[in-house]
Amino acid sequence: MGDLSNAKTLGGIGALLSLVGGAIPYAGPIVSILGLVMVFIAVKSISETTNKEDIFNNYLYHFLLSIISIIALFMIMLIGFGAIGGFTWIQTLQDIEITNFESFWNYFGEFMIYLLIALFVAWILTVIGSVYLRRSYNQIAEETNINLFRTTGTLYFFGAITLIVLIGFLLLLVARVLEIIAYFSLPDELPGDKASGRHCPNCDRAIPEDSMVCPYCGKNF
Repeated sequence: MGDLSNAKTLGGIGALLSLVGGAIPYAGPIVSILGLVMVFIAVKSISETTNKEDIFNNYLYHFLLSIISIIALFMIMLIGFGAIGGFTWIQTLQDIEITNFESFWNYFGEFMIYLLIALFVAWILTVIGSVYLRRSYNQIAEETNINLFRTTGTLYFFGAITLIVLIGFLLLLVARVLEIIAYFSLPDELPGDKASGRHCPNCDRAIPEDSMVCPYCGKNF
């Protein structure tokens, strides 16, 4: 029940791959995706070890919202591309002459509006996702006594909010680095009495191993 060694290895390596994936040519996206999957499995393992379903559920919401934000970004841009003429619009660009802002806006203004809408929607979804990530990492910090998870979640949250003013990219980079350290700092066993006995996933009280219902809060298993 208290074994965290697998989560420590998977989470640390996964977070590292997610960070360096963007700098690897050609295979970078595959490396990043592999890293995300490893972190995903690590969080699931931590959730099962601690009997805290919310740790995984909150991370799952963050994970899904991150994917939806990317899909929304490309879908809105694709819709905008079609609305302004698609490939026909691209062909007309060969004959244009841009001499000032007014001529630039005449040719690219409508597409820029769609681009801004896409970025705004993706930003909102990213911020919401970071709220769930922060909750998940705060719970991990509470269960493992590794407060670096709490710091990582906070940086992710404020990094997502300040993406709109660009400083968020720096905060997210720092958060990525701290995330790697946090996972590699995980103990092999849960600290103190958290590792021993069975606990109710709802109220976290110690219960008999063969209980089908928590005697304290009535949670069914």
